[in-house]
Amino acid sequence: MDNENGTAMPQLPPEAVLPQMVLGGLMQKSVWTAAKLGVADLLAEKPRTAEELAAATDTHAPSLYRVLRFLAMAGVFVENSDGKFELTPIAELLRSDAVNSMCDYAIMMGEDWIWQAYGELMYSVKTGGVAHEKVQGMSSFEFFAQNEEVGKIFNRAMTNLSLLSAPAIVEAYDFSGIGKLVDIAGGHGLLLAAILKANPHLQGVLFDLPFVIEGASELLESEGVAARTEKVSGDFFESVPAGADAYLMKHIIHDWNDEQSVKILENIRRAMNDDAKVLIAEMVVPRGNEPSPAKALDLVMLTIEGGKERTEKEYRELLEAAGLRLTRVIPTRSPYNIVEAVKS
Repeated sequence: MDNENGTAMPQLPPEAVLPQMVLGGLMQKSVWTAAKLGVADLLAEKPRTAEELAAATDTHAPSLYRVLRFLAMAGVFVENSDGKFELTPIAELLRSDAVNSMCDYAIMMGEDWIWQAYGELMYSVKTGGVAHEKVQGMSSFEFFAQNEEVGKIFNRAMTNLSLLSAPAIVEAYDFSGIGKLVDIAGGHGLLLAAILKANPHLQGVLFDLPFVIEGASELLESEGVAARTEKVSGDFFESVPAGADAYLMKHIIHDWNDEQSVKILENIRRAMNDDAKVLIAEMVVPRGNEPSPAKALDLVMLTIEGGKERTEKEYRELLEAAGLRLTRVIPTRSPYNIVEAVKS
């Protein structure tokens, strides 16, 4: 590997790499700690010492310093010559008010209920079962519904991901030939709103569970697309709105196993026009040893949801089982791809 000057960078020996991997959980929990305490928001005002940050967060200054020093080692914050910590480009993402904030996502991924499921990874590996369900005794979506604060954190985290991916999806796909677009399980409509704003000719349908749809009006109004968006509530395991030119799902199919995913896709096929398209926005797993966030997210799906990230071949087979044909996989400038399909 070369650095920015074109000279070879030294490779760490295996005995140095493996300990970093083994201790990786401490990095995630340290990021979670900083996000939960709002450290980045405080540093956005001005550089501060650990003592100043501790006073503002009601924490133990020497212990907080040790966490911040560890994070600074990895490029999350930097300690200057005056002993004050400052923001870095990575730390900017932990600001709650940043346009591309990942603060809520960082908080969710470090919560205890996530870690409890990770602790049962061996259960999933041995049985194929969902670790979260073993720990909590219910599915993740039932868990969110029964634990209001957890559900709020989850929804905010998903909004973080949508804010990052929506511009890339809008940019990568040509929606000019589509008149009516249904966003399946589209939450409060952030992605749909971005697509509608970029395509003034489009009419949108936002489809989700009743309690989700109830909270969508404010975002649609603020984005100026409420007049072009029909809100419909329902369950995609039963049916979806009929007669549209395209059906979009982002971060949905990966939540479900193959049997459940085929059921969702069959319901979409039944509802869609003959020449309509299905658009699945997900991370497609690359072949071989190529690095990809999809391979890490796949283990989250294994332990938390019981779903999976899929390869192009697996998407093709899944779509065929639902009476659909994969036409192309479109890359975006984000980790997401758009898997396009039509009726077979």
